[in-house]
Amino acid sequence: MNASWTGVRPEPARRIRARGFTLLEVLIGLLVLSVALLALARTAAVQIDQFAALRERTIATWLAEDLLAETRLGNTFPPTGSSSGTRRFGARDWYWQVRVEGTDVPTIRRIDVRVSDALERDTSLARLNGFVGQDLLP
Repeated sequence: MNASWTGVRPEPARRIRARGFTLLEVLIGLLVLSVALLALARTAAVQIDQFAALRERTIATWLAEDLLAETRLGNTFPPTGSSSGTRRFGARDWYWQVRVEGTDVPTIRRIDVRVSDALERDTSLARLNGFVGQDLLP
């Protein structure tokens, strides 16, 4: 026998509670994080699509402004009628229509310009109206 043994049982070791996250808490945290990241990715994708559409409408408007200026500069009193065609502008092809109409004032004409994608001619991306005539000269 061991001389140091007194016959009293040693006290059981106290359990020390671990200070950390449980597996369930970690999984819930990952779930919340993944939902947040999916929402951010979706928002970014929508913003990219909206930026592309805005860029298209801006370039189409620039082309419409060019066509209106060309019509005004080409003839100070253009004949009534319609014209259309395609043009390469901003590194892509566009379909345009220009319609010249008379107004209540016989010396003034209204010019309507419509620009759309060359492949989707039914959907106009830009519309612009202007006037030209003898009474509008400086």
